[in-house]
Amino acid sequence: MSITHANFLTQVRNYTEVDSNVLSDTLLDQFIRNAEIDIANKVDYDDIREYVTAVTGTLRYLNVPDDCLVVRSVQIINSSTRDFLEKRDTSFIAEYNPTDATGQPKYYANWDDKNIVFAPVPDQAYEIQLNYIKDPDHFTSTNDTFLSKHQEELLLYAVLVECFAYLKGPMDMYKLYQEKYTISVQDFALQQMGRRRRGEYDSGVPRVKVPSPSP
Repeated sequence: MSITHANFLTQVRNYTEVDSNVLSDTLLDQFIRNAEIDIANKVDYDDIREYVTAVTGTLRYLNVPDDCLVVRSVQIINSSTRDFLEKRDTSFIAEYNPTDATGQPKYYANWDDKNIVFAPVPDQAYEIQLNYIKDPDHFTSTNDTFLSKHQEELLLYAVLVECFAYLKGPMDMYKLYQEKYTISVQDFALQQMGRRRRGEYDSGVPRVKVPSPSP
């Protein structure tokens, strides 16, 4: 059974030995949100991996989904092949295609929080698949999440790091929970890698078994 939101807040205050006059519910909810985003940026765990298909049109920009946190990859889907676009920064895009030449896109870059930009500019409508990390669900009094149900300790350590940074100490406690958080993140990442190796499917795509060479 997963921990309740109220019990989680109590647990945080017990670990910090600071009451709600300092660590209010509102403040702790913000720390939880910060922790959820930080974990998502460090580990692309299964619950936040998403993909969508879209059509480019003939504009150089494409809107990403509203819940997109990080774009993982972009593929152009042809009748029998999938061509991965190479990720670059916006400076490269500008230097590579200063005249807005058109063609099948080879590169993309994050233009801003809501758009990616292509080079060359699409010369026709291309079907693409956008693989991305979505904004993780927020653990609240009315909403349990993957992290609160399956990675409570990881979430706790991340929030405690936020708390001791806010409280400005004790520094030894901050360092202790920073170390515990780092180890927990590494363990979580390895766990996710192991699950994908054992699974036959990843995001609906059959996984191909690679035979080991004979000794």
